[in-house]
Amino acid sequence: MTAPLTPPHQPPPNDDPWQKGPSGATPWPGPGRNGDEGPGLRAELVQAAVVAVVVAVLGVLLGLLWMWLAPHVPLISDGKAVYLKDSEGEQAIGGDGTFALLGLAFGVVSAAAVFLFRKRGGVPLVLALAVGGLLGSLLAWRVGIWLGPSQDVVAAAKHAGKGVTFDAPLKLAAKGALLAWPVAAMIVHLGVTAVFGPRDPEPEWTPPSPPSPLPPLPYEDPAPEQPGGPRH
Repeated sequence: MTAPLTPPHQPPPNDDPWQKGPSGATPWPGPGRNGDEGPGLRAELVQAAVVAVVVAVLGVLLGLLWMWLAPHVPLISDGKAVYLKDSEGEQAIGGDGTFALLGLAFGVVSAAAVFLFRKRGGVPLVLALAVGGLLGSLLAWRVGIWLGPSQDVVAAAKHAGKGVTFDAPLKLAAKGALLAWPVAAMIVHLGVTAVFGPRDPEPEWTPPSPPSPLPPLPYEDPAPEQPGGPRH
């Protein structure tokens, strides 16, 4: 007698059709199998910390540029009080606008530099740009005030003398200008990453090859009738 054969319409034992694709198909390797999944979470956090520190340090340069480019507000003293030399001037508003424009420029440049540093982007880098930009703006604000004209107006007026024009201290009246750098950096980085960033590979399947034909079933001759058997 021969062993029972598996019917052609049933899969053989230990053959799960959900674990492998059709014959000749190339399965998708999935994330992490082709070695191009990028750095791990720890590496991303380290890179984000470095980006935040570098961006924040750039606030020193922003403060120097603000001190140099912001329009100076002229003051004058009559020996008893200090007055604006040009009461209709817009130099004070120009200081806020200069800081905001410089913050926007620094946000665009820092976002482009971070994108060139790591084109894959990621949430940690975006947060690092936001935090670094905000810290850089605060640092620039304090640097500009510290290195700019003296904050002691009375002492500056006495030092200048009666009827002599001197510069008012730098002031950032519109504190919303501090958000120009981080907001611009986030928007530019997200936009550049969405347009020019790398794309995840699409799963590709090759056409399945035609199934191989089943082998023919073995043919067995009927057993011959034994002589001397029962007769009807």
